[in-house]
Amino acid sequence: SRIYVYACNKSMGDSSLANSDGDYLIVPEHGTLDIKTEFGRITVPSGHICVIQRGMRFTVDVPTTGARGYVCEVYDNHFELPPRGVIGANGLSNERDFETPVAWYEDRDVKWTCYQKYCDKMFTFNQNHSPYDVVAWHGNYAPYRYDLAKFCTINTVSYDHLDPSIFCVLTSQTGEPGVASCDFVIFPPRWMVGQNTFRPPYYHKNLMSEFMGNIRGVYEAKEEGFLPGGGSLHSCMAAHGPEVSVFDKASNGNNNAVPPNNDCLAFMFESTYMLKMTPSGMNENRDQKYTDMGAWNGFKKNFNPDQK
Repeated sequence: SRIYVYACNKSMGDSSLANSDGDYLIVPEHGTLDIKTEFGRITVPSGHICVIQRGMRFTVDVPTTGARGYVCEVYDNHFELPPRGVIGANGLSNERDFETPVAWYEDRDVKWTCYQKYCDKMFTFNQNHSPYDVVAWHGNYAPYRYDLAKFCTINTVSYDHLDPSIFCVLTSQTGEPGVASCDFVIFPPRWMVGQNTFRPPYYHKNLMSEFMGNIRGVYEAKEEGFLPGGGSLHSCMAAHGPEVSVFDKASNGNNNAVPPNNDCLAFMFESTYMLKMTPSGMNENRDQKYTDMGAWNGFKKNFNPDQK
């Protein structure tokens, strides 16, 4: 898997991209994307996602105010719905809410540049017409979009903090069943009602690499510094959890039910693979307070062996 953070202020114009290596999952944070494909057009505002699958040509137009967001590229398998198991037939991301484009075409004679990503290298060739001259299509191999507001959230109604897998929207599995090259998980607006429970994500480490992104608002486990458009990476077996202020508030607050905050939406790309940072990702626009462990400094020792 590979994760990109994008920021752009110019549309692709008379050019297109096709990826022979894998599928793209696109998560806009700022700016609506107008995506042309051989299957039709897809409008993807913030709060929606879009999947462009292997081999599909597409062109992205962005607004004059620019666009920011995230992309996850997977190589193992296509994205699919997570198995619901005992949840039953309905819940989480429902099949009926995924949208494929209506056939659309343009008949334009123009110098067109085609970009093709192949074996992690970019190749180009030119042609004398738009590739979007497909007047109709059929089958089930098509790009699609999904409105994250339609996610049917399932959460505890008694006690304890459930694993984030309960918020999984899409998964791309490896060849080993139950092991994902990418689980796309969201932290949507939802009621918080767990009793006698530390409600934020608890402190943990696991085998999966966790890349967090913020689409809007304030993320519940990090109330300072984690701005929309930013990201954090917790690698395999790297311990992490809420910052000090969040811990104190959650530990000393009451157990009253907290209604959904519709101004907040965060997500996570979770992968069984170890993710290597690029030099720019390591050295540019870093939150030094976070990377120097400032978010976790100041914890007091609370263990009391005499407390029952």
